[in-house]
Amino acid sequence: MLFTGVNNSVWAQSKHNGRPNILLIVADDLGYTDLGCYGGDIKTPQIDLLARQGLQFTNFHTSPLCAPTRSMILSGNDNHVAGMGSMFSVKGTPREGKPGYEQHLTDRIVTVAQLLKDSGYQTFMAGKWHLGYEDAYIPYAKGFEKSFALLNGGANHFNNSQVFVDEPPQYRLDNQVVLFPEGSFSTDVYTEKMISFIKTGAKDKPFFAYLTYTAPHWPLQVPEDYIDKYRGKYDMGYDSLRVIRFNRQKAAGIISSDATLPPRTSRIKPWAQLSAEEKKIESRKMELYAAMVDNLDHHIGQVMQYLKESKQLDNTIIFFMSDNGAAAEDFYNLPRGFGPFLREHYDNSFENMGKASSFVSYGPQWAQAGAAPFKLFKYYATEGGIVTPLIISGKHVERKGGVQTTFINVMDLAPTFLELANIKYPDLYNNKKMAPMLGESCLSFIMGKSNTIHQSNYVYGLEHDGQCLVIKGTWKITNISQPFDETAFALYNLAEDPGESNDISKSHPKKFKEMMIEWEIFKKKTGVIPKEKGK
Repeated sequence: MLFTGVNNSVWAQSKHNGRPNILLIVADDLGYTDLGCYGGDIKTPQIDLLARQGLQFTNFHTSPLCAPTRSMILSGNDNHVAGMGSMFSVKGTPREGKPGYEQHLTDRIVTVAQLLKDSGYQTFMAGKWHLGYEDAYIPYAKGFEKSFALLNGGANHFNNSQVFVDEPPQYRLDNQVVLFPEGSFSTDVYTEKMISFIKTGAKDKPFFAYLTYTAPHWPLQVPEDYIDKYRGKYDMGYDSLRVIRFNRQKAAGIISSDATLPPRTSRIKPWAQLSAEEKKIESRKMELYAAMVDNLDHHIGQVMQYLKESKQLDNTIIFFMSDNGAAAEDFYNLPRGFGPFLREHYDNSFENMGKASSFVSYGPQWAQAGAAPFKLFKYYATEGGIVTPLIISGKHVERKGGVQTTFINVMDLAPTFLELANIKYPDLYNNKKMAPMLGESCLSFIMGKSNTIHQSNYVYGLEHDGQCLVIKGTWKITNISQPFDETAFALYNLAEDPGESNDISKSHPKKFKEMMIEWEIFKKKTGVIPKEKGK
């Protein structure tokens, strides 16, 4: 039996009884429109229930890729300050060896897990880490007293087979090297590990649980009892699905009723031009993806049900999010790079799709449907790459429920956790000066004591691998030029154009200049080293 909710009056009665448990659940590459509560067609009743009983945010911003987002989650700071200015190689560039590009969490920050642990919290982590491989940078060294972690950015969901040419999967149980349990499914494993950590923990101490699933990140692999659950569901194709989800979001109040769908990404072949065989294969990709999300929802329900049965749910606040926009990568079909390796070691024949020996991605065609109503998807600094679901539910969530449009970003999570635990972020940690957090707590907002999280003049900046943005109020500048060109910023008014279809930098020169000044301030404050053009 799965989680069926709790009486909100119970939560209300216990709202001031001690420091709460904090559970942060992160889905990997989940699209903005995938969940039922965000206008999606995939069955996600457990997550939808959390949204109904809590708050559902429609203006939550992450980074466009997983590792920088995770560094911002744990630090409450910019990814450069945290050490993840780029998750890609910077060798041979001006960024090599420079602060901000260490590619692991640095000692300029102290993680929220370390601070919570120091203050008496139990700290648990299960799932994807992607913030350093050496012993000094694994979860056990960064504040998690119990952890089962995949150190890599991705892995086979059933075994220890490589998915990257030169990077075998690495797992750690606390500080010990271990293997993934062969034949098990990743979502099962991470759920079981987290429940076991909580179950064997002290009941008289609060916990911080960081549950970071690798679903629905590629390769799209599914347990046998789920593999055909969505058979035939997506035969209408990705073009139609994008429109269907867009319209459902309007009806649900997720987006404005007068929003317009951005133009099709030019590199995507129209569904109508596909052959019957191509349509068959494409539909299968989305069926597998949907099954992974459905399965993820089921396991989240298991976690909630355990907390309810163990009488810990009443004192737990739950955060659910995705780390970035929908994923458009299709490495299997690359002529070079990962492509030849994957085609040699994995079998993507139709009959084998979704099994442990296949390596399926659903590509930009389905990712664009997953990112509707926005432009582009994962990797890009457009809204399609950085606006993701965020749900906050449970203890201390006293604001009237429903859709919340206020601006919030991933750096705001750590300050919220600290305020929940009545902890002040230190100026010094281990006798070293700490960079101050850039995020702001949203506790006052979720308790209904304030109507915004940030002031109207708040500036959110971000840069990763040359993907740049600055948001101030409803105004946004972004640079997604390839090859990188710092003169190629565009200006948008997100209130009027959330799909970033019309660059208005020429018609609003004063505003554009103001925003470019903010970009220069952001670069200096966070230590951004401009990417070389063409690299």
